[in-house]
Amino acid sequence: MQSTDTAVRVHFTRAEKLAGLVRDLEVPRASVSAVEVVPDPLTALRGLRAPGLALPGLRKIGTWRGRGTRTLVSIRRGQPAVRVELRGQRVTALLIGADDAARLAAELTVAA
Repeated sequence: MQSTDTAVRVHFTRAEKLAGLVRDLEVPRASVSAVEVVPDPLTALRGLRAPGLALPGLRKIGTWRGRGTRTLVSIRRGQPAVRVELRGQRVTALLIGADDAARLAAELTVAA
């Protein structure tokens, strides 16, 4: 995940795109409503996978849907993640793993 002055971009590897049936995403920074670090994202994720890949306890990539929510996910075991709540977008949240999750969350919090 990258953040600029005007946008938040999520870039997936070719393998992630194939496994999770996802594509790169760019949303305006103004649509960020909340940001938090999730230390153990594999246990924090709720909803139904549709579409995507889930290897229990190891890796989750794809779209998780809940009641009125759609979360774009790319997380793995042992890596913290950043949850970004969005407003006015097709995707209502991002849950993206990052080794530097605290720094990335601090960058995005300035926008929120």
